[in-house]
This record gives sequence, structure tokens and C-alpha cells, in this order.
Amino acid sequence: MELYRSVAIIIPSLNPDEKLLSLLADLREAGFARLLVVNDGSSAEYDEYFEKARDNYGCTVLRHAVNQGKGRALKTAFNHLLNEDEPCLGAVTVDSDGQHRIADTIAVAKKVIDNPDALVMGCRDFSDNNPNIPARSRFGNRTTSRVLRLLCGITLSDTQTGLRGFSPQAMRRFLATKGERFEYEMNMILDAHESGIAFLEVPIETVYIEENKSSHFNPLLDSVRIYSVFLKFIAASLSSFVVDILAFTLFVATLGWLFPFVATEIRIIIATYAARVLSGLFNFTVNKKTVFKSHGNTGSRLLRYCILSVAQASLSAFATSGLYALLNWNETLLKLIVDCILFLLSFRIQRGWVFK
Repeated sequence: MELYRSVAIIIPSLNPDEKLLSLLADLREAGFARLLVVNDGSSAEYDEYFEKARDNYGCTVLRHAVNQGKGRALKTAFNHLLNEDEPCLGAVTVDSDGQHRIADTIAVAKKVIDNPDALVMGCRDFSDNNPNIPARSRFGNRTTSRVLRLLCGITLSDTQTGLRGFSPQAMRRFLATKGERFEYEMNMILDAHESGIAFLEVPIETVYIEENKSSHFNPLLDSVRIYSVFLKFIAASLSSFVVDILAFTLFVATLGWLFPFVATEIRIIIATYAARVLSGLFNFTVNKKTVFKSHGNTGSRLLRYCILSVAQASLSAFATSGLYALLNWNETLLKLIVDCILFLLSFRIQRGWVFK
């Protein structure tokens, strides 16, 4: 069958055990002919597993001299497949710990053949009705899914699945995606969204062996890598927010002292624009150089940022002024509430348009 001859199976592996060999045996029995294992710098004591993978199951084994991370392992596999004499119609990435069922792998492989323009995602059920999921995995995936939906407009039920299907075009595109370790899989999703690549979800069985103890995912360090862009944007926004609030408070007080006859609502609007000029210049510089690391034309990006800032400042000014007239609360408190809502919208626009 063409499916089993033309779709390659990619298995990144670090310090494997018998579960890798069991997985390879099942894949061979199912009929998959192109098995590619990436030894991501495993210790010498694990060499026997890779030798058996090559000798007993006919796998192509690629080796990193030192551990370079799952992202680099996937890129190594993509590059190898794209340079082979016999082209493949697609590839499916499978974790080496036996947590992906063969039937689900076949389902993803079929979807890749039928949908070469999509990134195929084997998605698990993280609902409360599924008792098979460890608490940390449920919490982590739900959090990431919500962050993606709020900040990037991406709706995915399983953002951290390792069972994914790629066409040759997708593999070539994702070779340029940044990231070397677990953050690469998240960056892949962001890259696909920005490039207009559709997501296709395939429901798969939820399997966790020994509470996922064999996973090499570090909840702290790898989460920081995954959320690095979000965290830097938040830090930059908070710094700019402090500048903006301090300047706004100063301008409101100064205008009230100099022009007491001017209505408070008018002074709020003027102070908002003046404060936003100062904080905006600070925020643009930090976001361009540190958060999004944009190297394009500064002038065009500054123009787009100015358009966004004017629109955001206008929304902030009139919303704060309107709420003040309606509620008669403290001006600074109202501005805090309004700007927190606008923050989520700003990230999506900056990432997708200003610094794209």
C-alpha cells in the first residue's frame, strides 16, 4: 500500500528503553516501511537499542553527538527526508515512549496524504470526562490552549501532541522555524498560523504510561522556552505600562493644576495621548529588539506601530472617559481595567501585523 511505503515515521529518542523496540515492532507489523530514528545524544549505555532499531527493524538511525533537543532532532529528520533520492509523500512524528497507538499513527498518515496543505495534529481528549490524564498534563495543555486562543487567535484542543503529520512542503517550511527543544513544537504552531497553513485535528486515544514519567519535558525550563515570546511581551508591556501610568497620573495632576476650568473628561483624554507617546516609544524599541526580534524596515514597522498606538490610545481614552462619566470611579483605576483588556488585543496585532 502506498501509504506505508511513502509516509515516513520520525521517532526522536533520548535514552530509550524497551518501549522503543516495541513501538518499532508494531510499526513494522502494521506495514510502515520507512522508519527514521534520531538518537538525540543518548548515553553510550543505550547504544544497543539503536543498534537493534537498525539491525532488527531496518530503521535509518541518525545520531547527534550531544543532546540538542527535540526541535533539532525533528529538523535533522526533516532535512534527511527532503534530501533522500526516493521522495516521501509525508511524514508522521511519533514519540518513542509508546504513548501513540498504531491505529492513531495510521489515521494521521492517511490525513497527511489527503491534506498536503495542512498541519495534521493527533489530538487527545483533555476534558474532565477523561480520567486517563495526569493533572499536570491536563493543566499544562489547557493553559497553553487558552493562551494561544486569547493572544494569537489559534484554536487547538491539544497544543503539545507529539503525533503530527507533515507534507514535504510543510517539512521544508518548518526547517526555518526557530527553536531547538520543546519550544519548537509551539513555534511550529505559531509559524503555521502566520503562514496560513491550516490545522487539521485527528482525535486519538489518550495514553499515559506510568504517569508520563519517561518524558524528558522539564515543566519549569521547557515551559519558559515555550512561553518565551509571551513572557517577554508581558515584561515589556508591564514596563511600558508603568511608564504610561506614571506619566498619565502626572499629566492629569499637572493639567488639573494648570487648567482647573477644563472638564475632567477632557483632561483624561489629553493626558492619555501624552502618556502614550512616551510609553509607546519605549515599548516599540523593546518589542522590536527583544520580544519579536524584528529585523525588517524600522520605518514601516514604526508607522504600523504608530497606527496601532493611536487606535489603542483612542480606545483607552474614550473608554476610560466614558466609564468615568458613567461610574464616577477613580480615573487611574478605570484606565487599569481598560488597558488590561486592550493588552490581549495588542499582542495579537503586534505579532501578526506590526512585527510580522
